[in-house]
Amino acid sequence: MTTPHEHGPRMNIWKVVPQVYRGMAAFQAAAAEGLDPVIAELVKIRASQLNKCAFCIDMHLNDARKMGESQLRLDLVGAWEEAPGLYTEKEQAALALTEAITRLDGGTPQGHFVPDAVYERAAKNFDETELAHLISQIIAINAWNRFQVATRAVPASLQQSEPR
Repeated sequence: MTTPHEHGPRMNIWKVVPQVYRGMAAFQAAAAEGLDPVIAELVKIRASQLNKCAFCIDMHLNDARKMGESQLRLDLVGAWEEAPGLYTEKEQAALALTEAITRLDGGTPQGHFVPDAVYERAAKNFDETELAHLISQIIAINAWNRFQVATRAVPASLQQSEPR
C-alpha cells in the first residue's frame, strides 16, 4: 500500500503515551458539549484544511457525510466566504473564528491575535456558553491536527484501500 509520505508514519503516539490520548479525548468531549454537531464538523474540517492534516480532513469529512452533510457544502467549506447562501450566518461566524484562531495572524504581518470583528461576529451568533465551547472545539482540533501532522498519521481511507 502507498502511504502519503516517503517514509510512512513516524509513530503511533497514542500507543506510546495513551494517557495523553485519554486527556485529549476528555478535552474533546468537554469541548463538544452543547455545540451543534454540524458546526463542530465544519470547524474540524476547516481547521484541518488550514493545518494540512490529511488524517483529520479524511476523518471529519467522513463523519460529516455520515451525519447527512451535503457533498456541495463539504466541497466548498474551504471557500465558504465565496459560497453565498450555502452556510448560515452562525456557521460563517464559526468558520471565520476557526480561521482566526487557527492562523492567529490577526490578518496582518504584525498580528498574532483574533481580530475584534471576528470575535464580535461569533459573540453575536453564539451565547457565552456556546462560544466558550466553540473556542474550545477550535483549540481541540488544532491540537489533534498537530499531533497527527507531527507523527505523519495516515488517513484511515488510505489505510483501507489503494488511493485513486
